[in-house]
Amino acid sequence: MKILAISGSSRAASTNTAMLNAVSKIACPDHQVRVFSALADLPVFSPDAETKPLSASVLSFVTMIREHDGLIIASPEYVRAIPGGLKNAIDWLVSRDEIVGKPIALMHASHRGDDMLAQLRLVLSTVSENFCEDDFLRFALMKLSPEEISAILAEPSNRSSIRDYLTSFASRVSHTNEGKR
Repeated sequence: MKILAISGSSRAASTNTAMLNAVSKIACPDHQVRVFSALADLPVFSPDAETKPLSASVLSFVTMIREHDGLIIASPEYVRAIPGGLKNAIDWLVSRDEIVGKPIALMHASHRGDDMLAQLRLVLSTVSENFCEDDFLRFALMKLSPEEISAILAEPSNRSSIRDYLTSFASRVSHTNEGKR
């Protein structure tokens, strides 16, 4: 099962990116988790740009979406909303086939951010009929270093929660893919 974990942050020292990197290391061999943290490389979306050859960064991004079985998105909240870089990335996918039936789940690296999560749930349920709202995992990791995040998530109870989350999501992805055959 190939899962693309998208960080909604463009910060180099992003808590969400650190969480997703730790998750990718904890994942069972059956769950290959690749982290995408290059939202800042995507140009600002314009419908006019879709009619031209895609930029290398957008082409790489949509190719990754196509090649993975499911997506996990983890994002910070900026001013009680979806960060502009993440919304821009989603906008690049809206009129493309890669996202339409893609199973998508959420993770969150903070004890707060519910306004952004509500908006993100609305957007994702609009772009994919296979948004898995029930597959959600949250950790309170704000203001921790990547090393601290990795250590906390490696604790047995957190490691177990992560593996259970990935197993549940992978099961939904498999079920979705069976329905496409």
